[in-house]
This record gives sequence, structure tokens and C-alpha cells, in this order.
Amino acid sequence: MTGYVIGILVELSGEPAPVRCYFALGIEDRAKAEWTAVDAAQDVGRIASSPYKGQEPVEMLAELTAARMKTLGLKPGEVRALGVNWPRRWMTG
Repeated sequence: MTGYVIGILVELSGEPAPVRCYFALGIEDRAKAEWTAVDAAQDVGRIASSPYKGQEPVEMLAELTAARMKTLGLKPGEVRALGVNWPRRWMTG
């Protein structure tokens, strides 16, 4: 089992530009993980419709191994919002 860290550009009210929100997903299929992250991001704000400063609206940033998922406590099928700060804890290992 593998998972992914996915970044979604979201337009937040009061922000002059789209903000990247990060999600960890315990979903093995990359396309399904990306669409699931988009669904989760819609709860945060409107998804950006085009790239901004070289960042794609939906971008897979890291693949999580089963061992890494276990270390971080991410269960298969789980979707975890990681916020807007770079998720360095999830990106290393």
C-alpha cells in the first residue's frame, strides 16, 4: 500500500492569490488520490482554475511508502488535511 502528499491551489477569501493546501492520502491509485484531494479541498475554498507562479492547481508532491504511512499514522483510505504550511514532516523519510 502506498499513499501520496498532494498540493491543491485554493482561492481563499481575503487572500490576493491562490494558496496551496496540502493533503495526505492513503489511496494507492494516484488519479483517485488526486481527485479525492480536490474533493477535500473544496471544503476549504474554490479550486484554482489555472496554474499560478509555476504551480499547477493539483500536484502530486510525494509518494508515501507503506512504512512511511505507518510511521505517520496514515491509514489506507484516509484523507488528512495538512494545512497551508509546507508539510516537511511528510516529505522526508
